[in-house]
Amino acid sequence: QVQLLESGGDSVQAGNSLRLSCRSLTNPLSWYSMAWFRQAPGKEREGVTAVDRFGRTTYSDSVKGRFTISRDNAQNTLFLQMNNLKSEDTAMYYCAARFGTIFGLRPDDYTNWGRGTQVTVSS
Repeated sequence: QVQLLESGGDSVQAGNSLRLSCRSLTNPLSWYSMAWFRQAPGKEREGVTAVDRFGRTTYSDSVKGRFTISRDNAQNTLFLQMNNLKSEDTAMYYCAARFGTIFGLRPDDYTNWGRGTQVTVSS
Protein backbone atom coordinates (compact mmCIF):
# COMPACT_ATOMS: atom_id res chain seq x y z
CA GLN A 1 0.00 0.00 0.00
CA VAL A 2 1.10 3.54 -0.72
CA GLN A 3 -0.01 6.47 1.43
CA LEU A 4 -0.91 9.55 -0.61
CA LEU A 5 -1.33 13.16 0.51
CA GLU A 6 -2.91 15.78 -1.73
CA SER A 7 -2.51 19.54 -1.37
CA GLY A 8 -3.05 22.72 -3.34
CA GLY A 9 -6.82 22.98 -3.36
CA ASP A 10 -8.28 26.46 -2.99
CA SER A 11 -11.18 28.75 -3.85
CA VAL A 12 -10.55 30.74 -7.02
CA GLN A 13 -12.40 32.77 -9.63
CA ALA A 14 -13.22 31.28 -13.01
CA GLY A 15 -10.40 31.67 -15.51
CA ASN A 16 -7.68 31.34 -12.89
CA SER A 17 -5.21 28.50 -12.37
CA LEU A 18 -4.29 26.08 -9.61
CA ARG A 19 -1.66 23.39 -9.22
CA LEU A 20 -2.47 20.36 -7.13
CA SER A 21 0.19 18.11 -5.65
CA CYS A 22 0.04 14.52 -4.46
CA ARG A 23 2.97 13.21 -2.47
CA SER A 24 3.71 9.63 -1.58
CA LEU A 25 4.52 9.28 2.10
CA THR A 26 5.66 5.68 1.73
CA ASN A 27 6.58 3.85 -1.46
CA PRO A 28 8.28 5.36 -4.52
CA LEU A 29 5.71 6.72 -6.96
CA SER A 30 7.79 5.37 -9.83
CA TRP A 31 6.30 1.94 -9.09
CA TYR A 32 2.76 3.11 -9.87
CA SER A 33 0.43 4.34 -12.54
CA MET A 34 -1.17 7.49 -11.13
CA ALA A 35 -4.39 9.37 -11.71
CA TRP A 36 -6.48 12.30 -10.59
CA PHE A 37 -10.18 11.89 -9.93
CA ARG A 38 -12.79 14.35 -8.76
CA GLN A 39 -16.17 14.16 -7.13
CA ALA A 40 -18.72 16.92 -6.89
CA PRO A 41 -21.58 16.79 -4.35
CA GLY A 42 -24.28 14.42 -5.50
CA LYS A 43 -22.22 13.12 -8.42
CA GLU A 44 -20.17 10.01 -9.04
CA ARG A 45 -16.40 10.04 -8.87
CA GLU A 46 -15.04 11.06 -12.27
CA GLY A 47 -11.68 10.28 -13.82
CA VAL A 48 -9.83 13.46 -14.81
CA THR A 49 -6.41 12.36 -16.02
CA ALA A 50 -3.87 9.59 -15.59
CA VAL A 51 -0.20 8.94 -16.26
CA ASP A 52 1.59 5.62 -16.39
CA ARG A 53 5.12 4.74 -15.30
CA PHE A 54 6.48 5.63 -18.74
CA GLY A 55 4.85 9.06 -18.92
CA ARG A 56 1.95 8.20 -21.19
CA THR A 57 -1.09 10.28 -20.35
CA THR A 58 -4.82 10.31 -20.88
CA TYR A 59 -7.39 13.03 -20.17
CA SER A 60 -11.15 13.27 -19.93
CA ASP A 61 -12.72 15.36 -22.66
CA SER A 62 -13.93 17.90 -20.09
CA VAL A 63 -10.38 18.93 -19.11
CA LYS A 64 -8.38 18.25 -22.27
CA GLY A 65 -6.38 21.31 -23.24
CA ARG A 66 -6.81 22.94 -19.81
CA PHE A 67 -5.30 20.45 -17.34
CA THR A 68 -1.87 18.86 -17.40
CA ILE A 69 -0.73 15.90 -15.33
CA SER A 70 2.94 15.41 -14.54
CA ARG A 71 5.05 13.42 -12.16
CA ASP A 72 8.38 13.99 -10.50
CA ASN A 73 9.57 10.61 -9.37
CA ALA A 74 12.63 12.09 -7.66
CA GLN A 75 10.30 14.12 -5.42
CA ASN A 76 7.76 11.28 -5.17
CA THR A 77 5.13 13.78 -6.25
CA LEU A 78 2.32 13.88 -8.78
CA PHE A 79 1.05 17.23 -10.05
CA LEU A 80 -2.09 18.52 -11.71
CA GLN A 81 -1.81 21.91 -13.38
CA MET A 82 -5.29 23.31 -13.91
CA ASN A 83 -5.68 26.35 -16.16
CA ASN A 84 -8.73 28.32 -17.25
CA LEU A 85 -10.78 26.89 -14.41
CA LYS A 86 -14.55 26.76 -14.77
CA SER A 87 -17.31 26.56 -12.18
CA GLU A 88 -17.99 22.98 -13.28
CA ASP A 89 -14.48 22.05 -12.13
CA THR A 90 -15.62 22.55 -8.53
CA ALA A 91 -15.12 19.24 -6.71
CA MET A 92 -13.02 17.31 -4.25
CA TYR A 93 -9.93 16.14 -6.11
CA TYR A 94 -8.31 12.82 -5.27
CA CYS A 95 -5.09 11.26 -6.44
CA ALA A 96 -4.92 7.51 -6.85
CA ALA A 97 -2.25 4.93 -7.51
CA ARG A 98 -2.19 1.52 -9.14
CA PHE A 99 0.85 -0.72 -8.92
CA GLY A 100 2.17 -1.64 -12.34
CA THR A 101 1.84 -0.29 -15.86
CA ILE A 102 -1.88 -0.46 -16.67
CA PHE A 103 -3.60 2.91 -16.34
CA GLY A 104 -6.88 4.61 -17.18
CA LEU A 105 -9.76 6.62 -15.75
CA ARG A 106 -11.87 3.97 -14.06
CA PRO A 107 -11.94 4.40 -10.28
CA ASP A 108 -12.26 0.65 -9.73
CA ASP A 109 -8.83 0.12 -11.32
CA TYR A 110 -7.06 1.99 -8.51
CA THR A 111 -6.32 0.54 -5.11
CA ASN A 112 -4.65 3.42 -3.29
CA TRP A 113 -6.33 6.77 -2.65
CA GLY A 114 -5.55 10.03 -0.93
CA ARG A 115 -8.08 11.88 1.20
CA GLY A 116 -8.64 14.65 -1.33
CA THR A 117 -8.22 18.38 -1.65
CA GLN A 118 -11.12 20.77 -2.33
CA VAL A 119 -11.22 22.97 -5.42
CA THR A 120 -13.95 25.60 -5.61
CA VAL A 121 -14.34 27.79 -8.68
CA SER A 122 -16.69 30.73 -8.59
CA SER A 123 -17.98 32.44 -11.70
